[in-house]
Order: sequence, then structure tokens, then C-alpha cells
Amino acid sequence: MRQLDAANISYGIIHYDESDGQNDGISVARKTERQTDEIYKTLVTQSASKQYYVFLVPVEKELHLKKAAHAAGEKKIDMIAVKDLQKVTGYVKGGCSPIGMKKKYPTFLAKEASSLTAVLVSGGQVGKQIEVKVEDLLLAAEAVFADIVQE
Repeated sequence: MRQLDAANISYGIIHYDESDGQNDGISVARKTERQTDEIYKTLVTQSASKQYYVFLVPVEKELHLKKAAHAAGEKKIDMIAVKDLQKVTGYVKGGCSPIGMKKKYPTFLAKEASSLTAVLVSGGQVGKQIEVKVEDLLLAAEAVFADIVQE
């Protein structure tokens, strides 16, 4: 959120109760009373060349690894292990935001977001989402649209 503030990008903060341990995207949609196509999960991958990539997909969808590799210009990519998430991004599972990671990684936003005005993404902590305009998310995360969702 500090990066959004520094870039003068407006956003909303939405808190949800995470005390029940249910912080998967579908549960977050239910708790925030939002549609699942409005909430995007942040997925971190690594290629065979050891490059990290970030992909944002609607919470009810799955990342298509071949499409993701193609978008990144790689032959193959795989999800990183959950145990490595904090070391690579600075965030924990359920609180991984596409904005403000330890390092800037190439970031891809599912093309499905192009039809939306705004989306919700993690605010960097479990229990906190940020609502941001799609064009502002692209700017803040230095992301591009890509065809990355499994049909």
C-alpha cells in the first residue's frame, strides 16, 4: 500500500476475518461479499532458467502452466514451493500481494481482468485485500495482460 500511496494511486482496503483459517480465494469472496471473478490470486512461479514470474488469475480459476510459460517466453515454468514464498516475495501464503515484493518480477494479469473496472488483490497480509482499478494495478505491478487461465 505504501507503493500505491507513493504512486498516488487510489485504492480501497477491505478487511475480512481470517481467524477461522479459511483464507483461500473462494472463502475471501464469500467473506467480502464479492464475486469470485473480481478477486485475483497472486501465483509465483520459477522457470528452468531460475527466473521468477508472477501471475494474477481469478480465484476460481487455475493457472495454465503452458500458457504462462509461453507468456513469459519460457519453455517451462512451475509453481514455487509454499515454503519458498516468503523468501522469494517477502509475503506469506494467503497474503502475497503482486505489489511490493522484495524484488520486481515480470508480472502477468489474466486477460479476463480487462473487462473489469477494478479487482481485489491481497494487501500483503492475511485478512486484508486491496481494491484497485485494473489500469492502476497494471501500472503499480508493472504487469501486462496475458492469456494464462486454464479453460
